[in-house]
Amino acid sequence: MTQSPLDRDVIQLAPSGIDRLLAIMAALRDPQTGCPWDIEQTFATIAPYTLEEAFEVADAIDRADWPDLKGELGDLLFQVVYHSQMAAEAGHFTFADVVTAISDKMIARHPHVFGTESRDKTAEQQTRDWEAQKARERGPQRTLDGIAASLPALTRALKLQNRAARVGFDWPSTDEVLDKLVEEAREVVEARDTLTHAALTEEIGDLLFVMANLARHLKVDPEQALRAANAKFTRRFARIEDWLAEQGKRPADSDLAEMDALWNRAKAEDKLAP
Repeated sequence: MTQSPLDRDVIQLAPSGIDRLLAIMAALRDPQTGCPWDIEQTFATIAPYTLEEAFEVADAIDRADWPDLKGELGDLLFQVVYHSQMAAEAGHFTFADVVTAISDKMIARHPHVFGTESRDKTAEQQTRDWEAQKARERGPQRTLDGIAASLPALTRALKLQNRAARVGFDWPSTDEVLDKLVEEAREVVEARDTLTHAALTEEIGDLLFVMANLARHLKVDPEQALRAANAKFTRRFARIEDWLAEQGKRPADSDLAEMDALWNRAKAEDKLAP
């Protein structure tokens, strides 16, 4: 199938708008005139890029880099267009179907905005209503069904625990979670020299799962908390490298004692920062 003159006009002349992007995507996937790489792609091969773009959106938000966020949102939108184009080619659905589905869903899940329900609710109550509506849409399922296995592990742990908590499977307070955390940490320490690698991996997984539960009880997003910790580590280690470079050295030329002292210096600087 060759690209129509109208499609070429949309691509070349339209300065913006979703129609231009859809036409570009169709042209890239055209079997005769498209890009060989794009033509070869499948849902499975594109999915990792979709996840990567979503993380890059989150990263731009964390950095409050609004010009970069604009570009990253465009990249993420392109992923939606990409999957929709492949779905249309296979006869599954179109981009318009995607838009209709999400529009209908938002209207159905906001009866206090688009329906007759009162808006006089707390954000917490609206969250409970949202989850109840999702459960009605899912119909009869097991409690933990529908939580994507491809989510980041900490995020999925949080969602699994939240779903189980809604049916009463939850510790009543943070105290019990802390007791379990100590228990799991002790098991790792006691068995680290005797367990097989597979068994030790399981124990570490249990420990991380309880850490996610502790974060949930304290109303902390564990994925966001770990991203912040990663950023802090990156920032402080960069300072170590800077200070070593002033002495004509690299980390490989240093030792742990020196780098630990510089780490503490960077930590102190962080605490003094406004």
